[in-house]
Amino acid sequence: MASVNDQSLQNKMESIFHQTCETWQNCTQSNILSFLRQCQEQNIDSQYCMSWVEQHKSQIPDWKNVSEASLDWMNQNTSTGSSFSST
Repeated sequence: MASVNDQSLQNKMESIFHQTCETWQNCTQSNILSFLRQCQEQNIDSQYCMSWVEQHKSQIPDWKNVSEASLDWMNQNTSTGSSFSST
């Protein structure tokens, strides 16, 4: 069961996504990095964000490169690196 805080976090993350990428079809290497930076600035876990994005990977035209760019970003910008998988 999602708590109110979880829903608020989800709404904030979705809002950031719509500001940076606009649509799944418009999700590119550069705007996914902007999305991750803004999530980090709002203290939203990047792995949580990318897990949500990955659920929509079939709608992202260049998923392979988008996921690789996000993995590189997480490895450089998070203390633990990424458990996110690009497969």
